[in-house]
Amino acid sequence: MTESSVIIAGFGGQGILLAGEVLANALMLDGKDVTWYPCYGAEMRGGTVNCEVVASDDEVSSVNKKEADFIIALNQLSFEKFLPKLKKGGWIIANSSLVKELRSRIDVNYFFAPITHLANELGEIRISNIISLGILSKIGKLTSIETLHKALDMVLPEHKKNLLPLNLEALETGFNLQPVPVTVG
Repeated sequence: MTESSVIIAGFGGQGILLAGEVLANALMLDGKDVTWYPCYGAEMRGGTVNCEVVASDDEVSSVNKKEADFIIALNQLSFEKFLPKLKKGGWIIANSSLVKELRSRIDVNYFFAPITHLANELGEIRISNIISLGILSKIGKLTSIETLHKALDMVLPEHKKNLLPLNLEALETGFNLQPVPVTVG
């Protein structure tokens, strides 16, 4: 890895910033230089939220990159807004529970998964963000699932440590998903 950029986006209440914080901490545990840059509207819950995590073997050159290597889009608005910012050959992970499975670009890779549905099956809709990190770990190979486990334990506040087993299960669920091959064009 020289430098990689990940955008995580959705609406307020989906745990977008927490997911970015977990990813940033995992990458730091791997010895990377990392910048975590949150962006959200004044309305917060229900409004659009995104963050960018940039990791490098050397010093991070900047945030708010022109193009991202990976995008996690947990809702339709985020999918539409950030797909144009995805690098050629990059990956977009999209929550097909809330995003139409459209493939308007043929120069990028898509991973559609019913993330909200899977979170509901695990009994907690608020772990969609963590499922998406499991998927990113598998396809992005930026950090291991084990390092994400450690980062999650570090980031969860003490009063929410009881949620750690469920969040670890969510990571594993995302990591174990298989992409459905699609022919584009």
